[in-house]
Amino acid sequence: MQQNMIRNEAYRTTVICVDSYNKGVLAGRYYNVGQEDEVLTFHSLIQLLSGMEKKLNELNYPQSFTAMRSLVPLAEPKLGPLKEASKSKGKIATFSVKILFRQNTSWQGVITWQEKKVEQTFRSVLELILMLDGALGGFEDE
Repeated sequence: MQQNMIRNEAYRTTVICVDSYNKGVLAGRYYNVGQEDEVLTFHSLIQLLSGMEKKLNELNYPQSFTAMRSLVPLAEPKLGPLKEASKSKGKIATFSVKILFRQNTSWQGVITWQEKKVEQTFRSVLELILMLDGALGGFEDE
């Protein structure tokens, strides 16, 4: 069980490669660090956030605070071996988002702006959105 917990740590992190940011609409690619072979594209914030939530639900990690609990163990997701993190970068910015908890129907975690080497914690998805918008505001219309 301890080995599984250690292995799952990387599955908390999603890398967001932002390729464009125009009038508040971001677009690019994202992938879960534990499943780098599956790079997904997004053309809006809603596509990005709903895709990330779907992946977290598939992995059941971190487990949602509001999920039904059971004494009968649920089937573990099929997790492949971890690879070294990709060097994939966004055209204008790259962020690593590590989701530590999914409580109160939101996310809590740490976001790192890779190019600037700046890290900040967030307590909700709204706070995460505002941080992304603040970081990308200088790239408007590029």
